[in-house]
Amino acid sequence: MSQDFQIKQEFFHALTQFVSSLDEHVSTDDGQWRIKGFIDVCRNIYTISSDTKIISKILEIHLFPRILSFAEETGYRVVLAEHQNYYPDISFVHAENTDIKFAVDFKTTYRLPDYPEFCNGFTLGSHGQYLINRESSKNIQFPYGQYQGHFCLGIIYSRHIEEVDETHTYEFEELHSISSVIKDFKFFVAEKWRIASDKSGSGNTANIGSINKIADIISGRGMFSKLGEEWFDDYWMNYGKITTTEDSGKTKQIRNLKDFVAYRGGDDRLIVPKARKTGRRSQNR
Repeated sequence: MSQDFQIKQEFFHALTQFVSSLDEHVSTDDGQWRIKGFIDVCRNIYTISSDTKIISKILEIHLFPRILSFAEETGYRVVLAEHQNYYPDISFVHAENTDIKFAVDFKTTYRLPDYPEFCNGFTLGSHGQYLINRESSKNIQFPYGQYQGHFCLGIIYSRHIEEVDETHTYEFEELHSISSVIKDFKFFVAEKWRIASDKSGSGNTANIGSINKIADIISGRGMFSKLGEEWFDDYWMNYGKITTTEDSGKTKQIRNLKDFVAYRGGDDRLIVPKARKTGRRSQNR
C-alpha cells in the first residue's frame, strides 16, 4: 500500500465518520430542517425559497462551523475557493505538510417524489482545462494534480410535500409553526470518480454528470467504479474528442463509456450500468 493511498484512505474514513454526525446538527427530532427562514432586526421571519441553489448555499453556511472544527481536529486547514466558479468548494491542506491536499465539493440534491429511490443528480466538476492539464490554475484553487483525492460531501433531502408560502411573513413567536422547505437528510462522502456517469451533467457546459440511484451513490457504485479512476480520467479528458468511422463510412464522436472502452481495447463487462427508473411510480406524494 502506497503512502499516498494510505493518507487518502485515512482522510476518507475521518470525513465519513464526521459526516455521519451531521444529520443531528441540521435536523429537528422529526427530521425537519432546523433552518426555517431569514430574520430581520424587527424579528420578522421570511420563509426560504425551495430553489435548489438557495438551499444548497444555506446548507453550506449551516455546516461551515462544523467543517472548520473537523479540519482543526484532523490537522488540516481550510482554504475556500477564491471565486464563485472555482473548483473545489473547499481545499483541505495539511497543517504540517502542505503537499497534502484534498478537494471537497458540497453536492446537494433532492429525492424524486415519483421515484424516491432516485435523486435529481448533480454535477461533479468540469471536464475542461484543469482536468486535462493537471498543472493548470484556471478555475481551480490549486492545480488538479496537487490533490491527493477529490471528494464529494453530499446531501440528499426530500422537499416538503406542501408548498411553503414564500410571500407570508411570520412573527418570531410563530417560529415553531413554520414548515421547513426540506427534510429527511441523507449525508454521504464519495470520491467523485466512483459516482460518475458517462454523460455530461448540465446542458452545454463542460460538467461531469453523476449517477442518480441513491443506493448506488451511497455505496460508490458509479459507472467507473469497477474500471478504476484511470479510466474515469481517460474518458473525461477525451470526452467528445475521439472520432471513429462506422461501417457505413459515417463518423461519430465517442460520447458513451461502452464505445470508449471498446476503442481502448478494455473489458466492457467492468462497466457498471447506470440504473434506470422503471416500474410504477411511488404513490407517496
